[in-house]
Amino acid sequence: MTAPATLETDVLIAGGGPCGLMLANELGRRGVRCLVVDRKPGTAFNPQANATQARTMEHFRRLGFAHRVRAQGLPADHPTDVAYLTRFAGHEMARLRLPTAAQATQMIRGLGGSWSAAELPHRVSQKFVEVVLRGEAQALPGVDLRYGWELRGFSDTGEGITAEVAPVEAAGAAGPGLTVQARWLVGADGARSSVRTRLGIEWEGGTGFKRSFMGGRMLAVYLKAPDFYRLNPNDRAWMYVQVHPAQRSFIMSVDGVSEFAFHTQLADDTDVEALTHDDARALFVRASGLDIAIEVLSMAPWLAGHALVASRFQHGRVFIGGDAAHLFTPTGGLGYNTAVEDAVNLGWKLAAVLKGQASPALLDSYGLERKPLAQRNTGYARQFADSIGLFDAVPELDDDTPAGQQARAVAGEHLDAHVRREFNVPGVTFGGRYDGSPVIVPDGSLPPPDAANSYQPTACPGGRPPHAWLADGRSLFDLFGFEWTLLALRDAAEDPAPATAGFEAAALDLRMDLRVVQPDAAQAPGLRSLYEAPLILIRPDHMVAWRGSSDAEASRVMRQALGWSG
Repeated sequence: MTAPATLETDVLIAGGGPCGLMLANELGRRGVRCLVVDRKPGTAFNPQANATQARTMEHFRRLGFAHRVRAQGLPADHPTDVAYLTRFAGHEMARLRLPTAAQATQMIRGLGGSWSAAELPHRVSQKFVEVVLRGEAQALPGVDLRYGWELRGFSDTGEGITAEVAPVEAAGAAGPGLTVQARWLVGADGARSSVRTRLGIEWEGGTGFKRSFMGGRMLAVYLKAPDFYRLNPNDRAWMYVQVHPAQRSFIMSVDGVSEFAFHTQLADDTDVEALTHDDARALFVRASGLDIAIEVLSMAPWLAGHALVASRFQHGRVFIGGDAAHLFTPTGGLGYNTAVEDAVNLGWKLAAVLKGQASPALLDSYGLERKPLAQRNTGYARQFADSIGLFDAVPELDDDTPAGQQARAVAGEHLDAHVRREFNVPGVTFGGRYDGSPVIVPDGSLPPPDAANSYQPTACPGGRPPHAWLADGRSLFDLFGFEWTLLALRDAAEDPAPATAGFEAAALDLRMDLRVVQPDAAQAPGLRSLYEAPLILIRPDHMVAWRGSSDAEASRVMRQALGWSG
């Protein structure tokens, strides 16, 4: 029998969803070879996640394709409102009005405070995002994407990874496989991750939370309903949430025309294996109050009520990320966005170690930084799920009576507060921090309190750099380098520029790519006071690694930030 052919690469990635594809983009742009294998024949068919948070959009902007993502999904003039109703075409009780994609690109320049950002959120199905991520990744030299391939097994030799990959079996016959020799393996292979299972990594946290909604058995239906908007008397929205004593559901527009993602709560004793397309149609009619023709494109049961985080994110030369490392109930849309930031965090670190710029100890910081963030975010998602799922929909809620009207008024008060709690989350979006990380150099300051619905910009090391728009219309973030950035800030144009030579020399010694950015004080008024220091070192993942007033200890700072000490 002929031995399988051998392929050498730097990083083997199991899973071609958002985490795996984002990691391939981060690595490929740094000249790191990677092989991505995924059992699916291509990118996602089903809508899956439907909300891209502003921080994720900032990362897409950093890579140069935020505009391509924003062009996907809903038409540019389609409302992105979230509405709460007794049925999708029934009594409306609360609504959060949100900007269209076209409005978002204009509004963002006039926002400040909690929403001072380079990008606003975008309502777009994961299936469209994956197409963009795949197109960007496969255009990079050294990135090998293989859909319809699976990871069959792997071993960690201590010096590298030896793995077996092969085409997924078709018609009972397996295609020829490959032996892969890689330096590192990343399991981004979903909730049922074979990589995590093989490593014996346990889940921590909670699961099986029971709620009237978003807890227990759910049914996801991807469908076409061409008459939904035309016959719905309520204002158009991106998402409609049904709050009704007999049924709890939600529906999100996929294309702004006729395609929708419909999710409905099922009774615990439902025989999900016996559900048919006719059953799905009946559930949709009950939830919508519209007896219209629909086409079921796909349907599958799923389980809500998770707040799980892997006990560790690394074992030897193997890492896990995305759903392989954390499972959410999808309130707040945090799972996919957390997965993207896993890839952003790990990508630059793997590249720096592979290039000899950083100590291998830098990779230990991946789990140290990302696990607390996953615990934080799953906790927020659980709070949002409790807020909507434990709300009691009283029997008279849908009645056309004075009692029904009163019940809807009471429900509307709760739902109005809830929708802002779940969908206006700048604190969740921008406030994630890596305090206590060994590769963050503290300055003795304390960050503002973590709060879901408000965000106080701060350059306290360990968090996102404060954003600002420059006088010429550019985002400050657009000045940052792809790798490391040293911000050198002056109070006024006539003030002397802070010395940066120590950092430039240290970067040369460590073979780091460092861009020194010295915004003109007239172009960026108030930037010095916003950052509260003249010098700020910003990591490739756009997190503040250090800030201070002098370059005297530049070598120590940069060595610690790369894992050489500290």
